[in-house]
Amino acid sequence: MKNESLKSLTPTQIVTELDKYIIGQDDAKRAVAIALRNRWRRQQVDESLREEIIPNNIILIGPTGVGKTEIARRLAKLSGAPFIKVEASKYTEVGYVGRDVESMIRDLAELAVNMVRAEKTEEVQAKAEKMAEEKILDQLIPPVKKSASAASEEENEESEELRNEKTREWMREKLRNGEMDDRLIEFDTTAPAFGMQVLGPMGMDDMTMNLQEMMSSMIPKKKKKRKTTIREARKLLTQEEAEKLIDMEVVQREAIKRVQESGIVFIDEIDKITGAKSAQGPDVSREGVQRDLLPIVEGSTVNTKYGPVKTDHVLFIASGAFHVAKPSDLIPELQGRFPIRVELKSLSEDDFVKILTLPQNALLKQYSALLQTENVEISFKEDAIIEIARTAATVNDQVENIGARRLHTILTTLLEDILFEVPDKMPEGKIEITGEMVNQKLDKIVKNRDLSKYIL
Repeated sequence: MKNESLKSLTPTQIVTELDKYIIGQDDAKRAVAIALRNRWRRQQVDESLREEIIPNNIILIGPTGVGKTEIARRLAKLSGAPFIKVEASKYTEVGYVGRDVESMIRDLAELAVNMVRAEKTEEVQAKAEKMAEEKILDQLIPPVKKSASAASEEENEESEELRNEKTREWMREKLRNGEMDDRLIEFDTTAPAFGMQVLGPMGMDDMTMNLQEMMSSMIPKKKKKRKTTIREARKLLTQEEAEKLIDMEVVQREAIKRVQESGIVFIDEIDKITGAKSAQGPDVSREGVQRDLLPIVEGSTVNTKYGPVKTDHVLFIASGAFHVAKPSDLIPELQGRFPIRVELKSLSEDDFVKILTLPQNALLKQYSALLQTENVEISFKEDAIIEIARTAATVNDQVENIGARRLHTILTTLLEDILFEVPDKMPEGKIEITGEMVNQKLDKIVKNRDLSKYIL
């Protein structure tokens, strides 16, 4: 099992990597770093005890826009393990229209199969490329066919074969140098016998996909003529040859093993399926979903098209703003399955300054890169950055706290004229944003509470 990326990262290193993209929230970073490292530690434990060590699931609590989902996104890239993010509000109780909670494990298995297939494809890529090259050569210069001829004709056949081989080598060289890339070529490729594409109602998607797969495996694939450039043909044929070289049974076994041993499910907006019973309508999508979710989090076997998946050692990380509901509104059994609770703090003015400038994907860097495409260099003076951060904090306090997402709306409003006029009116050069410019553009909107509600 490939867990090299997990093995090489200590909790300190995981936090350091998360720090590059997420400002603050040290408690949450520490909790997920420990949970991630524990996945690797469990693999090193003696087999007799390994089965007994269950993951400590985590629940992240905090207002919107403070980094809960971003932690999950970055964790996915760091973990190198099958990882899926789902929205709790998409699921409904079994028997009602909507996705059932087991589909999150089926999706995780699908993702793991694609991950392992991609790795195996990479392993056979060189071989597949050679085979594709041979197929293209066969189309351009077909090999000499030996006939059951008399002995006197053997010498002629040998010389013809030699000439053919030399011509093929000459052509191979031209192919490898890219000289033939734009030439059109006609070749055979395999295609499914039919293109059945059925879109069923919600909740029927898994059944529909299984039916499609079963039907396509029963009906053999047929050959289809394609006419493309050699550049495109090389890609298509390489892909086709790679698929032939991969043993899908091995891929599926490895994928199921990875899901069971190191799979991670991030359940966002779990607060949307909590709360007291309301008089506004039936609560089937609340407590019912929690009860359906319970056996999966506790550990059960979910049937997927690649085989049964045990969820006993899948790590579940849940998150929610919990504005209206409280974590204690979850059913007690489910609360017990998320023993680690981490509260994420609201973002301050200082945090906004750091968010604007420090991360590798900081918003100011993004806008700078966008305008660079128009040969315009934009820079933000320190007083401008402070003013943008102060405005974000003020609007979050007065209107509604949407965390760092407020910076997106403020920067869009602030730079709207520049982004609109740059291609037509503004000459190439430099633009400097000052604190005074920020004040002039945003002051009136911030002071007018009704305006700020709609614009910021």
